Amino acid sequence: MDKLRIDKWLWAARFYKTRSLAVEEIDKGRVKVNDLEVKPSREVKPGDTVALRQGVVSRTVLVRGISSQRGAAPVAQQLYEETQESVALRAQAAEHRRLNNEPASSLEHGRPTKRDRRSLDKAQDTGWGNRWSASAD
Repeated sequence: MDKLRIDKWLWAARFYKTRSLAVEEIDKGRVKVNDLEVKPSREVKPGDTVALRQGVVSRTVLVRGISSQRGAAPVAQQLYEETQESVALRAQAAEHRRLNNEPASSLEHGRPTKRDRRSLDKAQDTGWGNRWSASAD
């Protein structure tokens, strides 16, 4: 076997958990073979360059082997070789994520509970009186 569909290869090389996820990513234009957008039925062969995006991580790999069976991770890693630029960009992105905190982590609480909402309504009713606005007349 010297050629294989790109969706099967991405699944066998363990880039995506299922073939349907690989097809979705291909259809969204997140996978390119030799700098060309592809369809799931596009065949890849050893020597092709595949650029893909997994979440926020972009990878560029060189196809080294073909396998239509999904195997263990060490076996799947022998099907491709990641380029040096891709490794450097991934490391840089990981460092960037490590240094910059997630904006949502700064939130202490989510939605107010029923009890919190009642206390807010009670404070609003007693503090503002019957006015519809907080501004003074």
